[in-house]
Amino acid sequence: MSFKRSRRRDPRAAGAAPDSLIRTENGLQYWSGIDADVNGMLGGFLGISAVDLRGSRAFLVKLGIGKSKRKVERALEGGAGIGRITQGLLLDISQTVDVVEPIAKFTQSLTKTPGAYDLIWLQWCLGHLTDTQLVAFLRRCCQALVASASPSAVIVVKENNTTTDADLFDDLDSSVTRTDDKFRALFREAGLRLVRTELQNGLPNGLYPVRMYALKV
Repeated sequence: MSFKRSRRRDPRAAGAAPDSLIRTENGLQYWSGIDADVNGMLGGFLGISAVDLRGSRAFLVKLGIGKSKRKVERALEGGAGIGRITQGLLLDISQTVDVVEPIAKFTQSLTKTPGAYDLIWLQWCLGHLTDTQLVAFLRRCCQALVASASPSAVIVVKENNTTTDADLFDDLDSSVTRTDDKFRALFREAGLRLVRTELQNGLPNGLYPVRMYALKV
């Protein structure tokens, strides 16, 4: 997932939970055919990368991370793609950054090391998980935060929100765009508490709203 224009609801979703239509193999097939560059990662919205990174950096500053604030020891980016956020943001505010990415060609230039995390950054990847999978994944992230032993450890989720009161399935990349209310409910189910949230500013008209959530155990 990346920046997306608002789309009509998939007719197959009528009477079915949109996340039940997610097929992992279809999502992997879609992303395997995408160019391993910034243009590919952002779905053609190349000029918005700087806006996105600026908004993310400002959000972290409000959480006391980065700029003249403290830096974290270890961060993780889930669904890292080619490392656009790792290289454009996380390496500036963390001593070490690990990445998780299922498409191998996207991370050939990045290295990987294990560990517990003070910051977990999840952007435009959670739509490929069903509600059940997302809750299970967030619970694992909770364990990684607890293992870091830092009281300021935080998970940041940055995802598209629908402009309706229902989740929407996108058959192009086999993903779901969730409502703000749905995200908040799933966070609670995973045992996380919301400490800050705000919308990304500066996006062109016609795109789904992009919301950032700061979460703690």
